[in-house]
Amino acid sequence: MTLQSYAQRAYAQSATPTRTPRDTEYEAISKITHRLKAAAARKATDFSGFVQALHENRRLWTVLATGVADSDNSLPKDLRARIFYLAEFTEQHSAQVLGNTATVEPLLEINMAVLRGLRHMRAAG
Repeated sequence: MTLQSYAQRAYAQSATPTRTPRDTEYEAISKITHRLKAAAARKATDFSGFVQALHENRRLWTVLATGVADSDNSLPKDLRARIFYLAEFTEQHSAQVLGNTATVEPLLEINMAVLRGLRHMRAAG
């Protein structure tokens, strides 16, 4: 390999964008939301897949609640409280969805609202 090709490789590697924690959160929430939406559409033929996607969404919100409950979290207190409330709602509503007394749509709407907020933060930041 020539000196020039080493330099080109080194530059190409440093030119990749740096991922922020918000980017990682956005990607995780987006993937789980898409899985949940797709699984909801196949609920009648793949109920176990739907339950798995619902469980992944619950785990996501448990992680988010744990993060905002940490006293070192730098988000404003009111935002932390709202995220914690949404995690509690998600837990309760998911149980209702599994009991067939509620639909999955409110969970999808919450996730999409969070994604819009994260997208707005990325654009402003």
